[in-house]
Amino acid sequence: MTPEFSRHVSLARLPEQGREERLSASPAECAALARRFGIPAVNRLEAVLVLRPEPGGSVAVSGRLAAEVVQDCVVTLEPVTQKVEEPVALRILAPGEEPSDDPEAPDEIPVEGDTADLGEAISEQLSLALDPYPRAPGAALPGEGEGPEEPPSGPFAGLSALRRRT
Repeated sequence: MTPEFSRHVSLARLPEQGREERLSASPAECAALARRFGIPAVNRLEAVLVLRPEPGGSVAVSGRLAAEVVQDCVVTLEPVTQKVEEPVALRILAPGEEPSDDPEAPDEIPVEGDTADLGEAISEQLSLALDPYPRAPGAALPGEGEGPEEPPSGPFAGLSALRRRT
């Protein structure tokens, strides 16, 4: 499978002080990502990353991704435009290096050879940053925010009242 937003970056001859990489998705790549994520649109996706070599051949990647996406409101189904600004912390593993078991460690990207697909890594970071329950301004579920909750009724109302007394 070919990724929708692919940017292969060479890791060979990475200077000790690191190197900056700027990635930007084309309109066609944004449209393909929107289809992949099942949302109406990805209007913009950009990332500024710094790649720094680590001892042992791994590469630390840090930076920011910025995007503008359109998602459907979970209440009204209206389109909701949202800006996504997220820090990026990744680690490109040296060939043959095993991933860490540390849940606090940055996401790790295994590679073969001396190139890494940073576009796909940024796409995955964007998918994780999407709001799982986007809402249009003022959208509320029925009964949400309408004052105090009504007292329970029905067959278990009496039991509920007893529980509050103890």
